[in-house]
Amino acid sequence: MALASVLRSELPEPFKECFRGGFAEDSEEAIPEIVRDPAGPPRALAAPPWGLPAAPSGPGLELLHGTTTLAFKSPFGVTVAVDSRATAGSYIASQSVRKVLPINSRILGTMAGGAADCSFWQRLVARQCRVQELRNKEPVSVAAASKLLANLVYQYKGAGLSLGTMVCGWDKRGPG
Repeated sequence: MALASVLRSELPEPFKECFRGGFAEDSEEAIPEIVRDPAGPPRALAAPPWGLPAAPSGPGLELLHGTTTLAFKSPFGVTVAVDSRATAGSYIASQSVRKVLPINSRILGTMAGGAADCSFWQRLVARQCRVQELRNKEPVSVAAASKLLANLVYQYKGAGLSLGTMVCGWDKRGPG
């Protein structure tokens, strides 16, 4: 309010209703009714007093849709579902891409993003999990495989990787 009074700029129409009394800081009218009344509805502060803005007119922003990957955890296991379409911009490159990749016999990874990035990192995690299984003589847990992938990829944060993946499966603690 003080900055607007210094700049002597005209307020937009919706703001004029809020500050009917002008910019005088000691003016009781400068404070909207909803703020002055402490017993007023608390949700009213979340919405602007002039209502919601109208829907934008003109050409809308076209959002590109990517891969849909779903995983459902139940007491009996994990169900994984992905779409099978591979696109390159607006061009549909393939209708039958395998986007669920095995990490080991009990753990799967889903693929979304750049196909090269996803398949490379999931193959690397599969190899590292196999090495860990050979060293420890027991299967790697789902949490360990997920953490391994996170730690490997984090080193390349900001490098422009196009990678979206989910690691899920079954271990000695059950589905995860």
